[in-house]
Amino acid sequence: MNRAKLTTLKGVGDKTAALFAKLGIETVDDLLHDYPRVYDVCEPPVAVKELADGPVQAVTGQLVKDASLRRFKSMQIVVVTLRDLSGSVQLTWYNMPYIRTQLPAGRVLTARGRVARKNGRLVMEQPELFSVEDYETEQRVMRPVYGQTRGLGNKAITRLVRQALEERELEREYLPADLRRRYELAEYNYAIERIHFPADRQELLAARRRLVFDEFLFFLLSVRRLRGQRENQRSDFVMRPAPEADRLMRELPYELTGAQKKVIEEIRADLEGGFVMNRLVQGDVGSGKTVIAVLAMLEAAQNGFQSALMAPTEVLARQHYENITTLFAEHAVNARVILLTGSMTAKQKREARAAIAAHEADLIIGTHALIQEKVAYDRLALVITDEQHRFGVGQREVLGEKGAHPHILVMSATPIPRTLAIILYGDLDISVIDELPARRLPIKNCVVDTGWRENAWRFIAREVAASHQAYVICPMVEESELIEAENVIDYTKLLRKKLPEGITVEYLHGRQKPKDKNRIMERFAAGEIQVLVSTTVVEVGVDVPNATVMMIENAERFGLAQLHQLRGRVGRGSSQSYCIMVNVSGEEEARERLDILNRSNDGFYIASEDLKLRGPGDFFGLRQSGDMEFKLADIFTDAALLKTVSEEVNRLLENDPQLALEENRELGRRLEEYENRGSGLNL
Repeated sequence: MNRAKLTTLKGVGDKTAALFAKLGIETVDDLLHDYPRVYDVCEPPVAVKELADGPVQAVTGQLVKDASLRRFKSMQIVVVTLRDLSGSVQLTWYNMPYIRTQLPAGRVLTARGRVARKNGRLVMEQPELFSVEDYETEQRVMRPVYGQTRGLGNKAITRLVRQALEERELEREYLPADLRRRYELAEYNYAIERIHFPADRQELLAARRRLVFDEFLFFLLSVRRLRGQRENQRSDFVMRPAPEADRLMRELPYELTGAQKKVIEEIRADLEGGFVMNRLVQGDVGSGKTVIAVLAMLEAAQNGFQSALMAPTEVLARQHYENITTLFAEHAVNARVILLTGSMTAKQKREARAAIAAHEADLIIGTHALIQEKVAYDRLALVITDEQHRFGVGQREVLGEKGAHPHILVMSATPIPRTLAIILYGDLDISVIDELPARRLPIKNCVVDTGWRENAWRFIAREVAASHQAYVICPMVEESELIEAENVIDYTKLLRKKLPEGITVEYLHGRQKPKDKNRIMERFAAGEIQVLVSTTVVEVGVDVPNATVMMIENAERFGLAQLHQLRGRVGRGSSQSYCIMVNVSGEEEARERLDILNRSNDGFYIASEDLKLRGPGDFFGLRQSGDMEFKLADIFTDAALLKTVSEEVNRLLENDPQLALEENRELGRRLEEYENRGSGLNL
């Protein structure tokens, strides 16, 4: 494993390293495990008359005359005309004056780029140029396309990945030989090389299968060993029924659903049963998981114990804190609530930690700040993690270790079919809330093509005029050289022009600094921002009851379960809410798939349909779901392999629980590294 800094690679200085750091890449190992998002395959050239507006295409022809150089303000523009027997297309480059030397009149070449119709004529902007022979060779190559940031393009990343692969020391194979033979798994070093530079689709499939197998294997080995440590573990925190929790439940301004009541009883049985609880509560978006967490924490408080609720974002932690504080004040509940997050001042954190240590707080709400070394609890009996798939198993364990084996409750709104949930959450008992509160209005859905965009923007403007808010989701942060998809930065600029003056449009994405993300979400929650253009970072966001429109661009690029998660950001208030899914591809197959969401708001039904529909090739087009800790694996696309690995893990641990046998020793060593990092991102 090469933990050397990126600056050890030729051509990487501090400035380039800082750009890579924006992508979460700081070491050579990080770079090698930054897998391509998609692969660019050069299609055969088409005739000029067949060029379509929008997609990347190639055309072969002859240059009519020498290229000309024009100036517009501070911009230098190179223009030349390429002609074939069916017509001509204009080739244009911006601020690349040196390219004129490659464009003499009469040259025959192949140009490849995105085509647009401007002022009645076809224009290919910033095309790549090839000799006819070279382009024939390119058609046999699968070129990797990586996540990029401004100032760091795909070519630069590709060059450095090649260099890192050429200069690396080969890793020792850690999977037992008989296991690799049984499942026909590629050798590890081969897989790492071919996931970046496959010669063809078969090589890519072989490389991906091996790396996905590894991700599942390490995750499930870790989870199963946890279960072994926890099973039938006596609890130091045996609770008695708490009348205060019963009173609060009776006084709530709404009736709990039958499913909520059933789950509360399951949790209470665990808390009062004498053994340590390790339970997952899986409930659809809006099913009312938070109130269950509050009632469990109140039961702990009434028994003289502390409880901690860890949320994935500061904004959500603060919202939980404010909602619980308000609820307790309205119903005269005698329990003390405190907030602890990373953005608090040093003095605020010091005071909060002192209050926690002195048991001047019963319910502690926070983020990752809850697991820092300086935080000392007094009789921490219950640990709740909200949206568990955003936390590693290791992080959950660290929080659990803050007490003497506290009860663990995990809340997840990710709809996963039960067969997969049992595998993925192997260290937890599972409760399901499969019923939505009657007071919620069903979201109205529609699937449209790009021709409906203007209507959608007008609809958003009307909703804003009615004092509501809207989300717009794009799959990309910035424009990519090769990936055709809407991006947050440019879409925000477009909406600021298209929507009426007075509507505040801002953007949000995962590469922003945490304090900037928090500030944007807080302003949106406060109603200061009317339209929020975002990547899927809002999938685990803040509750904004006033948001009534969710518009998802390139909806065909997302899995159905993730689309349902995004849709769950709206429909949280008393007003009618809407979800508009834009099928940019225009493909009928994508429309049929999206129509499942059009027909149903049931997350578990949608997840089961997603599982049926995904095929082994879907990872080329569908964005990874972001669940759990996987970089490459997708629990829907790779469901069959997940089940296979689960069976293999059972066999391995049954025969060699400590992975101490000679053939398993290297695997055991790598598993220890994995568990020490608390993350399955790099193997």
